[in-house]
Amino acid sequence: MDPLRALASLQRFGIKPGLATIGRMTASMGDPASSFPSIIVAGTNGKGSVVAMTDAALRAAGYRVGRYTSPHLRTLAERFVVNGTPITEQDLAHEAAEVQERVDALVADGTLAQPATFFEATTAIALSWFRRQAVDVALLEVGLGGRFDATNVVTPVAGAITAIGLEHQEYLGDTLELIAAEKAGVIKPGMVVVTTETRPELVAVFAKTCRVHGARLVRASAGIETVVNRDRFTTELRLTTPRQTYPSFRLGLAGAHQVPNAIGAVRLLEELADVGLPVTTDAVVRGLAGVEWPGRLDVVRVGAEGAVLFDAAHNPAAATTLAAFLRETYPEGLPLVIGAMRDKDTDGMARALLLCATHIVCTTPETPRAMPAHELAARTRRLGGAATVTMEPNPWQAVTAAWRHADTVCVTGSIFLVGQLLATAEARGGTRKQGSG
Repeated sequence: MDPLRALASLQRFGIKPGLATIGRMTASMGDPASSFPSIIVAGTNGKGSVVAMTDAALRAAGYRVGRYTSPHLRTLAERFVVNGTPITEQDLAHEAAEVQERVDALVADGTLAQPATFFEATTAIALSWFRRQAVDVALLEVGLGGRFDATNVVTPVAGAITAIGLEHQEYLGDTLELIAAEKAGVIKPGMVVVTTETRPELVAVFAKTCRVHGARLVRASAGIETVVNRDRFTTELRLTTPRQTYPSFRLGLAGAHQVPNAIGAVRLLEELADVGLPVTTDAVVRGLAGVEWPGRLDVVRVGAEGAVLFDAAHNPAAATTLAAFLRETYPEGLPLVIGAMRDKDTDGMARALLLCATHIVCTTPETPRAMPAHELAARTRRLGGAATVTMEPNPWQAVTAAWRHADTVCVTGSIFLVGQLLATAEARGGTRKQGSG
């Protein structure tokens, strides 16, 4: 079978938390993660943004950086990035074939009782690729939780834990404290971990884990002085930390919620000096000003058809953050196109988004996990609210329907939907609005 098709087929094995399989896989590969220092980033919301900002600043400082994130917007190659460039399809196929060959051998000799999951395989691919590319440092975004996530096979020199919210309760627990404890599972002896979480009961979970492991916890907001000037999609930030004063700069990512993420990235970058990865003030500023993270408050104009604001909010906490931005930026409201996965808290997301929507068009992302448009529409209508709720299974036709009500519409609810429609918008000649994304 084609290596990339074989890799995609592993998704049928679902999610199997635990480190035994990935540990045996990487051991058979000669422990590729021992070839470079790793930085791990966990959390519910904001971890991708922190990874993107840290990556941009490290590259601005001259480091060769590997970046592993998930899920992807458009192509699988986006998960495996070295110095801002995704892996080629040919190299990805080669890495996938090598990993599959090792897994088959481990299953055959009884070392593995079952095949690897999709995420275990992609994590092994990332570590192998980063070794082959001789990166100076690798940034790894945790997929789910932390303690039993495949990325936790590495021994990081530093890490970050972003804000905690309710997610994947069937795996992580049904309280914020239990979820925080799972995220804290990435903390290893002697490392430094920066957290953007501010709620005392959750910070206490991280602090306890750090005490147990002899690790050091840095609260990103502690001792910080900020001056923030915002205007719709632009944020000017002046920042003083206990270590450094930074000149005023325009943050590359839009939204008030990116300010704590930026502070977290800055504090993490400062701590890297203690593990042999110093980053200058100039590199920090250039990185955070130039960072790009598509699909997050990302506006694309499609000629005379209209504009689309893409945001990959896919849980209630992220939807609440998006709704706050939309209420501030579009006080008159705007039409929304929403698609979601069956396993998501769609009611929680819809409750938040109903507060800023004039119309909601429910659609079906092109993935087997998607909730059908008619079901999402029915669930959303049951919640009440002033917005008119309709359905259109075809995603692009849903956007077209929403444009009948306003020139700008918002697409959200699923990273799969955002990726699909972002690609369609760009294929139709869409251009990114300056200051978004």
